[in-house]
Amino acid sequence: MTSIYLSPWRIDVTIRRAVVDAYGGRPPVATARLARAIAAALDVAGAPTPASVGLILADDAELAGLNETQLGHEGPTDVLSFPLFPPEAFPPHVGDEDRGPAPRAGDAAFFAGPPGRRMHLGDIVVSVERAREQAEQGRGGQTGDVRWSVGHELRLLVTHGTLHVCGWDHADPAEEAAMRELEQRLLAAGR
Repeated sequence: MTSIYLSPWRIDVTIRRAVVDAYGGRPPVATARLARAIAAALDVAGAPTPASVGLILADDAELAGLNETQLGHEGPTDVLSFPLFPPEAFPPHVGDEDRGPAPRAGDAAFFAGPPGRRMHLGDIVVSVERAREQAEQGRGGQTGDVRWSVGHELRLLVTHGTLHVCGWDHADPAEEAAMRELEQRLLAAGR
């Protein structure tokens, strides 16, 4: 595991052996670039500071196992997020306004912990194998019809996963549209 510090964030990156073996010792995009995408998403989502997020770069087999055990779905997926706080712990956003104002000190959803301690917000697991396949076959991007680099696809997936960690979802059409638009803005800003 490597920790990348982008104040006030720490991104803990783990690269599974299958990814190392498939890419000659390193993933197809610099982990620092992925960490910057995560930090940008944490910033705009209003995540509490200081905090950490785990990023695991894995393969289809690991994602398929997690997808089945955690969500009851068969087969691999491209990204899974495991938030440690409920959506109510983050500021509301488009499509999520019904839940009221952002939590404040004393609220049950407020992030409480020892002063000066970095809280862990959750983990993001990405299938580099699936990202590569989607990008190369023109099934990348939010619409599933984009041909671009594996690096771009991985940046999209970690951005998407980070927003999930921060309480965003895409079950509601308004929230999905807002999430997709935010992802595009973050990707454009990070080029």
